[in-house]
Amino acid sequence: MKKIDPGVEEAVDTLGLNGLARRRLLSGAGLVSASAAAAALLSACSSENKSDDKSSGDGVGDFPRTPKWRFVFVNHVTTNAFFTPTQYGASDACALLGASFQWTGSKGAIVQEMVSAMTSAVSAKADGIGVCVVDVNAFKGPVDRSLDAGIPTVSYNADGARGNPGTNRLCYVGQDLYQSGFQMGQRIVSLMPDGGDAVGFIATPGALNIQPRIDGATDAIKASGKPISFTSVASGAEVPQELSTIDAYANGHKDLKGMFAVDAGSTESVGKVMKKYGLKAKGVVAGGFDMNPNTLTAIEEGDLDFTIDQQPYLQGFLTVLYLWMYQLSGGLVIPSVTDTGLLFVNESNVGPYLRSKTRFEGSSTKQQLVKRSGPIAHA
Repeated sequence: MKKIDPGVEEAVDTLGLNGLARRRLLSGAGLVSASAAAAALLSACSSENKSDDKSSGDGVGDFPRTPKWRFVFVNHVTTNAFFTPTQYGASDACALLGASFQWTGSKGAIVQEMVSAMTSAVSAKADGIGVCVVDVNAFKGPVDRSLDAGIPTVSYNADGARGNPGTNRLCYVGQDLYQSGFQMGQRIVSLMPDGGDAVGFIATPGALNIQPRIDGATDAIKASGKPISFTSVASGAEVPQELSTIDAYANGHKDLKGMFAVDAGSTESVGKVMKKYGLKAKGVVAGGFDMNPNTLTAIEEGDLDFTIDQQPYLQGFLTVLYLWMYQLSGGLVIPSVTDTGLLFVNESNVGPYLRSKTRFEGSSTKQQLVKRSGPIAHA
């Protein structure tokens, strides 16, 4: 037998192969140098492991080969920038798992358009559906028909009303919306110790991805007993309309002490209006939801006091993962309700979000490893 490079023998010894397999591998052609051995070692290890371990598969990772399952997302504001990281999350999960997804629904929060998109997904025999349940009544029938057709269906981002999901979905992936609004209300109270007039902008009143937030904020303010007059105002489903509405309201209410919002577009617009009229210097406090790049900049510059993160990337990634695992396991792995969390981002912790342009916040298309260092904040 040819002389074997000691590095190759050492590598082979770490594989735990039986005697016959070891001799076969070492007697193979091309193993006289460590560099030449690499491809042969990988091939041999793969074949030996497959013969010894019947659980190994030829799909992604160590899973068996699967069809390229197609999942459908039914969304209420398909072009809203908030859902850019959600789509990246779904895309990344599909790339890992060998699946695909389709992004459908309504551009302007029209429920009937969403129902129609869901009906089409069922008719086309999608392999799984994720739907934003923004209406407590409209989606029960469509979700039931999807489940009856054998299509696993989950809700994401919105899950009906508080205490009433409105459907028989398998699980919900998203923030606890009422609780996030309640905590926002508590933050408003702390920012307005002397009371005064405050406004809460909501893109589409009644839409169950944001209405629970304004309800929670209102309840927290009332529970505090503080002399804060909190008014809810509809701003509109698309950013240009939101900006013009908020600008006009600020101009017409010079005594405002607080401007807040419960959706991404309205929050961004509040930041722009605060900056435009120098309202921070006039004693106005402000905040809202989500991690739009302009919102983060407004926090760094001091025009917004806070925003609340709800991890939209995970809402896409986990929805795909849960639907895929349900299909892989033949329905034995039932997806679990998952709260994607609540994090207040303010001037003290906004830096890393601004320094890192990533798919996770929708500020970059680039696939990258985001390095960090130092202690991790305690929850």
